[in-house]
Amino acid sequence: MIQRILVALLVLATVFAGVPAPVAAADQAEQCSFPMTVTDATGTEVNISEDPSRIVTTNPSAAQTMWEIGAKDEVVGVSQYAMYLDGANEKTNVSGSSGLNVEAVIGLEPDLVLVPNTSYTAEPDRVEQLREAGLAVVVFETGDSLDAVANKTERIGKLTGNCEAGEKRADEMRTSIENMERALEDAERPVGLNAFFGYTSGANTFISDVMVTGGLRNGAAEANITGFAQINDELVVDMDPEYIVIPSHAPRPSSPAYNSTTAMKEGNVIVVDANKLQQPAPRAIEASETIMKAVHPDAYERYLELQNESAATTEAPQTTETPATEAPETTEQTTETGAPGFGAVVSLVALAGVALLARLR
Repeated sequence: MIQRILVALLVLATVFAGVPAPVAAADQAEQCSFPMTVTDATGTEVNISEDPSRIVTTNPSAAQTMWEIGAKDEVVGVSQYAMYLDGANEKTNVSGSSGLNVEAVIGLEPDLVLVPNTSYTAEPDRVEQLREAGLAVVVFETGDSLDAVANKTERIGKLTGNCEAGEKRADEMRTSIENMERALEDAERPVGLNAFFGYTSGANTFISDVMVTGGLRNGAAEANITGFAQINDELVVDMDPEYIVIPSHAPRPSSPAYNSTTAMKEGNVIVVDANKLQQPAPRAIEASETIMKAVHPDAYERYLELQNESAATTEAPQTTETPATEAPETTEQTTETGAPGFGAVVSLVALAGVALLARLR
């Protein structure tokens, strides 16, 4: 339990610790072609000389993305909290007792290192050591939506030479989001509250978008909470959420304030797999689905129908020939926004728990 609390507090340490300012990711390659030069969240130009075949992911969201685009065989190193992924135990664990194990990463001789913002924020010096060793390291920006996750999925496909798979998985996410919106068009959205270890997810957070996509209003955002922050009992009572969403690794809230809410009185506590709710990776769609099924069961059934229709349309053979005319030039948007930025309350928390940061993305 102590470790879990440290994890939750450390997760909150990243926003105030100085998340890199978003920088337009200048991926000039609209096709999968190498060498490729990109600009990452730190403003660093990164040259990827050839199609990477040895990739290290420094936290579980990047690893999950590689698994979801069918590229797990290209991954040679993962963090300790990515071990839930099928086959991850066969990869080298690059987590050390106090954070990222720089020596282990360098020893793997990777062609590319994928670094979500939480890893960089917690350990910028270690990331710089990887760069000084001559490794190609791409740091991702902070994201605040499922759309951002789809964009990141597509971009990781490009960076790793898996363009088609990245685009396909990203499009699947976008279709799911659209179908949820369609299914919920006429639904009345109750107030929900994300709660974990005394903290909540406010406006401009990835988890807030997961909740809203699933058919809730985010009470914390409506109470003018931005980012990830502590929530006091008075606000919980005043908000009186109808649903409480908690990650699977967190305890069920049990204070008098929470027990007074409609959510607790009616048993409306939605427990969501933490690896889906708190990782900005493709499986986050399943977190929204879990919420939607619990809050709007009828809309959820409609959503499944729409998903089946979309799948049938996608799988249908193309019978219309494209006219032999010159296609107009298009500019592809490749700016990517990545992992969620959980914010810190005190720097001491970050120092105490830096080794645990990677678990929550």
